[in-house]
Amino acid sequence: MFFKICFFIFLFLFISVVSLFLYYAKDFPRPEIFTERQLFQSTKIYDRTGNVLLYEIYGEEKRTIVSLDKIPEYLKQAVIATEDANFYKHFGVDPRGIIRALLSDLKIGEPLYGGSTIPQQLIRSTFLTTQKTAERKTREIVLALELDRRYSKDQILEWYLNQVPFGQNTYGVEAASQTYFKKSVSEISLSEAAVLTALIKTPSYLSPYGDHKDELMGRRDYVLDRMEGLRFISKEEKEKAKNEEIKFAEILQPIKAPHFVLYVKDYLEQKYGEDFLKEKGLRIYTSLDWELQEIAEKAIEEGAKNNEKYGAFNSSLVAIDPKTGQILAMIGSKNFFGDPYPKGCVPGKNCLFEPYPNVALLGRQPGSAFKPFVYATAFKKGFDDKYIVVDEPTNFGIWGGKYYIPQNYDGKFRGPVTLRQALAQSLNIPSVKVLLELADSEDVFRSGEEPDSIKTAKDFGISTLKAPYGPSIVLGGWEVKLLEMVSAYGVFAQDGLKVPPVSIIKITDSAGNTVDENKKDPKRILDTEVARLINSILSDNEARAPIFGLKSPLYFENFEVAAKTGTTEGYKDGWIIGYTPSIVAGVWTGNNNNSPMQKEPGVVLAGPIWRKFMEKALLKFPKENFIKPLEVKPETPPS
Repeated sequence: MFFKICFFIFLFLFISVVSLFLYYAKDFPRPEIFTERQLFQSTKIYDRTGNVLLYEIYGEEKRTIVSLDKIPEYLKQAVIATEDANFYKHFGVDPRGIIRALLSDLKIGEPLYGGSTIPQQLIRSTFLTTQKTAERKTREIVLALELDRRYSKDQILEWYLNQVPFGQNTYGVEAASQTYFKKSVSEISLSEAAVLTALIKTPSYLSPYGDHKDELMGRRDYVLDRMEGLRFISKEEKEKAKNEEIKFAEILQPIKAPHFVLYVKDYLEQKYGEDFLKEKGLRIYTSLDWELQEIAEKAIEEGAKNNEKYGAFNSSLVAIDPKTGQILAMIGSKNFFGDPYPKGCVPGKNCLFEPYPNVALLGRQPGSAFKPFVYATAFKKGFDDKYIVVDEPTNFGIWGGKYYIPQNYDGKFRGPVTLRQALAQSLNIPSVKVLLELADSEDVFRSGEEPDSIKTAKDFGISTLKAPYGPSIVLGGWEVKLLEMVSAYGVFAQDGLKVPPVSIIKITDSAGNTVDENKKDPKRILDTEVARLINSILSDNEARAPIFGLKSPLYFENFEVAAKTGTTEGYKDGWIIGYTPSIVAGVWTGNNNNSPMQKEPGVVLAGPIWRKFMEKALLKFPKENFIKPLEVKPETPPS
């Protein structure tokens, strides 16, 4: 009886599996579909008005079919090593890969459907929807088995290599090779083949024209390691390929405000996925003000050219509306469309200027532009702008294994100064005293606790600060991002209210229905009077005049503008961030490889660019002055 029961169970399962197979196999696609062009509705990215088209995602697929014999053997091997190591051994699906993916899915509690073979990927991308359901996965497996049964491995591989997306609207290895290297796929090197293979994983995220180029090259090295591990190449070939300098062709697809657009595109892909953007015909209405963007681009172009005589070969600018957090202008480098490899540099190593990295999103030291967060912390604790500290030669003890004895920019000492004078004139020694005596304490820093000044900066949206901390942080010794700094200064501009940076106002589908809409509300993170006191100091032209002069780039005769400059130790970065209640704008100048500029402060290098932008930008907004802080009677501040 037991054997009869087992037999009937086996028979039932066998019939069920065969029936399932026949049910889904009847829908097996025609062979031609693997080379036919698929028609998708493109996603369009606009400025805030909807009248200026900045970029179109997948408006037209670029594809050139090539036969398998025209594709280098090492490119085929690279794809197999990375995407499907058992390609020539399995029968369409890899049971071990499915088991590994299933165990992983069960562990994390959600289906990711990893472990897909090349036939499965081909079926999924060509014939099935991207919806992650059990039915779709079953169809994928059944059709992959049928595909492997009907066609040779080489035919499947040829279809796959002509179908797989590589970003930049390119499909297939020939179009990708032409797009990225300006050569036929038959002419690419082993290292370039590994780069194309690396792009398969997440082509838009790893784009060499975006902010993740280092990750792309890391993925390339992983591909080469896999090839060596499977004995497709020798160790010597691998090392030679890793050391090969990869030169990418210039991006040719029309694009306006490229760094901003790529920033938006990266956000959209992380939130919605690449396939959703490719297929749904979305309309993205961004926060960008095209008129301000053009003003910023011109200011950067002219100012960066002038700064070359100071040894500064790149600049970046961000402007936001502090009331809404909306990014009005973003320029990540002086010329996105410039020569990608000037002066024979090696990208990521010794380039004074690189066009594609968005410096507004990279970590750079802010110099004295960090000081307002420390002074705001002191003011939160009861000190006011009339409190006296002494500007004098000071040894702050041993930090990092050596005595910390900072100097002021001009090498002079002014004796007793108020906190207003110290911040407005950006005096270094008084600022370190404010940090270690008023805002925090030396004991807090030495104990490894997180100082209140750091907490303040993090509350403002600065995400890059990492322990251990020391007194040089008040002078900008830790890296920050320009976008986050501009957004943080927006908190001061809005009397202590914070709205995180916003790049998208609204998203609609092809029928005009709203898919998503920005509804971020302001959140109070700083006392109103403290913010107004910072605004009063940073807009006090007389208080800063002893250092900057009465007619500096920071001063506007008919507008009340607050501003703070920054210059890093070694003159590797020059900053200026300035604002009114209506707009905040920040400029960074320097070199991509962190090499020092000539010994000029941020006001000389970044100031003229910021000034030229603000002169025109201020005219677009109603004239609005800061609200004065309340007068507080002098009293002994807390100890």
